Amino acid sequence: MRVNAYHFRDTWLLSSPVRTVFDAVTDVAGYPRWWPDVREVTRVDDDTAQLVCRAVLPYALVIRMRRAEEDRDTGRMRVHLTGDLEGSLAATALQLPGGTRLEITQQVIATKPLLRTLSPLARPVFRANHALMMRRGWRGLESHLSATGAR
Repeated sequence: MRVNAYHFRDTWLLSSPVRTVFDAVTDVAGYPRWWPDVREVTRVDDDTAQLVCRAVLPYALVIRMRRAEEDRDTGRMRVHLTGDLEGSLAATALQLPGGTRLEITQQVIATKPLLRTLSPLARPVFRANHALMMRRGWRGLESHLSATGAR
C-alpha cells in the first residue's frame, strides 16, 4: 500500500428518517450550514462541486466531488474525488427503527504536496484529523436535522 493512500470507514447513526438523511447528504451546497469543517462549497456544474475543507490541522483541502451514483430508492450514493484527494467516496443510508444508519467509505490518495511529503511520518495524525472531521460532520448533521424538525 502506498503511504499516501487512505481507506476510511465511518458509520453515522442518525435519528431522522432515511430519505431526510439522504436528501441532506446529497445536498452538497448545504454542507457549510451543518458541517463546520466544510468551509466553502462552489458549484461547478450540475454534477460537480468544489469543497474547501479544514479540520484541526493548519491546512485546507480543496476537493472536487463529481456525482457518480445517486439512488434515493436504495439510499446509495457515490462520488469521484479529485484535487488534493483523488479517489472515491461511497455512502449508503439504511433505515433503522427510529432512524438511519449512514455507512461511509472513502478510498483516497493524498495528492496535496504537503500530505504526500508528510504521510510517512504524520499518517496517524492525518487519520485522527479525518476522524475528528467526520465526528463533527455527524454531530452537525444530527443537530441540523433536529433543529429543522426532520424527524
